[in-house]
Amino acid sequence: MNDDSSVAHLLGVLRSELERYPEGGRLPSSRSLMERYRVSPVTVSRATAALVAEGLVVSRPGAGVFRAGPQAGPRPPGDLSWQEAALSADASPGPAGDGPPAPRRADASGLLATLAVPPPGSIDLNGGYLHPSLQPERALAGALARAGRRPGTWERPPVEGLADLRAWFARDIAGPDSLLGGADVLVTAGGQSALSTALRSLAAPGAPVLVESPTYPGVLAVARAAGLRPVPVPLDADGVRTDLLEDAFRATGARVFVCQPLFHNPTGATLPPERRREVLRIARRAGAFVVEDDFARRLVHADAPPLPRTLAAEDPDGVVVHVRSLTKAASPSLRVGALTARGPAMERLRATQVIDNFFVPRPLQETALELVGSPAWRRHLRTLADALRSRRTAVAEALGRELPALRAQVPHGGYHLWLRLPAGTDETALAAAALHAGVAVTPGRPYFPAEASAPHLRLSYIGAVGDDQLREGVRRLRRAYAQVCSSRAGEPAGPA
Repeated sequence: MNDDSSVAHLLGVLRSELERYPEGGRLPSSRSLMERYRVSPVTVSRATAALVAEGLVVSRPGAGVFRAGPQAGPRPPGDLSWQEAALSADASPGPAGDGPPAPRRADASGLLATLAVPPPGSIDLNGGYLHPSLQPERALAGALARAGRRPGTWERPPVEGLADLRAWFARDIAGPDSLLGGADVLVTAGGQSALSTALRSLAAPGAPVLVESPTYPGVLAVARAAGLRPVPVPLDADGVRTDLLEDAFRATGARVFVCQPLFHNPTGATLPPERRREVLRIARRAGAFVVEDDFARRLVHADAPPLPRTLAAEDPDGVVVHVRSLTKAASPSLRVGALTARGPAMERLRATQVIDNFFVPRPLQETALELVGSPAWRRHLRTLADALRSRRTAVAEALGRELPALRAQVPHGGYHLWLRLPAGTDETALAAAALHAGVAVTPGRPYFPAEASAPHLRLSYIGAVGDDQLREGVRRLRRAYAQVCSSRAGEPAGPA
């Protein structure tokens, strides 16, 4: 019996036996519970803490655990309707105070869709984090234990981050021969926090910010919450179209462009060398920053060709603000990332980070430093590269067999495939039908800052148990697709 099931079992027993004790009556000691139910001290402690949180018992250190008195009845809910008017009155003024205001929109729906845990029995082709079987759990546990033994681990860190961790990020991002150094790195609480800090530091409320179309929904959420105006720049199979990027800078006067040049989310595209040079040239000419979201560099597949260097490594003029995170390749709870910038932009980023968070907790930074400095980290990345290649191949081959009408570009990095659906397909209905069939997928609409060019689905292959489950997920998707197509044609759906 694992720890979670042991806790749940003990909780059920204790709840059912509470009626045996009068109010204020003392429950059996921890030792008695351990012996009676053959559980560990941790299990007893967690079950007791849950009962305390529910208000059913009271814990008195040194005395024991006692049944609590009757709980007060529910309080009246109050009148919250006034908040609708108060929140709708919030608007950020446009640049220089002219033009219509740009209201802030705290809309996390596109993010919550990929953070949601699918119902029990469903196959996860939706999530953005490694399945536990892919995470380096032993390496993480060892790094955490070593970090805990370091002198000063619980002291306050520098607001910019630990010097050794900043130096490691600088080398990892741009190499040892780059102009980028540890002083140009700011440690952040993961990639999403880094993107938020970058956009709010580099663009004024109401300003336009250029984004790829489609793009990662987290970029759109951050921009809109900051009162910025996302302006789409279309992509093709090779990434952002630089001819349209130049036109967009000229038409909008934007001073920020956010891009994912490597294994783009959701399309999987990687910018070829000529376009990489063009992005930097166009941004320099426009006097604009390029925010390079390099989220997938450590999600390379074992059969990938050599990776291009980061834009930051090729930028001597401080145009690129680079975002890097350890979270995707390690664990959703290792929320440690980095922002890099050179020149006055770093001071702006630093000020925003301090205002928002003060600093990233030192124990988390020390753990990250222990992890990336260990041989286990390099072994994990090699193992992960093999697993991602296998999973990508399993999904791509299953799609070829089960749904040959759906087109997808197959990248050599990242963790997802971007499926273009036939014109007229209701992607929302298909995602709902798929969930009903037992597989969670992501509709494409939230990835577009404006009107979508076509219906799409994104299939992730890192949240499922393994290759066999991924193949079964595609089979379930085929049944859902057949049902939606039959409904659209006005025919009764066949048996699943």
